[in-house]
Amino acid sequence: MSSAEPRRLEISRWARRRHFEFFKGFEQPFFNVCTDLDVGALVARTRGEGRSFFLAVLYLSLRAANEVPELKVRIRGDEVVEHPVVHGGSTVMREDETFGFGYFDYDPRFDAFERTGRAVLEAARRSRTLDDQPERDDLIYYSVLPWIAFTSFAHARRCPAKGSIPRIVLGKRHERRAGEWRLAISVEVHHALVDGLHVARFLDGFQGLLHEPELLWAAPPV
Repeated sequence: MSSAEPRRLEISRWARRRHFEFFKGFEQPFFNVCTDLDVGALVARTRGEGRSFFLAVLYLSLRAANEVPELKVRIRGDEVVEHPVVHGGSTVMREDETFGFGYFDYDPRFDAFERTGRAVLEAARRSRTLDDQPERDDLIYYSVLPWIAFTSFAHARRCPAKGSIPRIVLGKRHERRAGEWRLAISVEVHHALVDGLHVARFLDGFQGLLHEPELLWAAPPV
């Protein structure tokens, strides 16, 4: 499944046209921000409800990302388009310690997102293919690194760097003090499309949602 058709932006009238033209030709146009987020309330709530912590984090992350227009913009050849909705493509670990990719279509109703997400996880764990889908750009790429509370991160890339899809890495959930849980996170974006301000807006929005896990079961926003 993919989103509805994206909207083509008129580059000549785009507020960040000069920034786009400046950064788009860089051999390495991506920048990365690493931090950690407070997930204590979400840990307590998902444990108490018997829900998937990973799917809750993925859902809240996508919910926050869909509130930041810059994270839905992509470069297609000489054009720039904005998707109405973006979804998640994530690594999924298998029993043999290899991984595949699973695709999680965003649904504002968490119950529905979690239900379909569990099926996606199970299918990806059984699969023996990577199931990469290079034709899709209505995604945010996720990697999961639950063994390391990293403070920096660099992605493997072809050279010169191509594509414009944001990449988010979810690291180790670690307890600093009793009940104080933090989650390492890396956000990598294409500087022709996204600035640090927009990454900060995403992280602030994501943290706000993590502080209010009851929103998982609230009626979705209209």
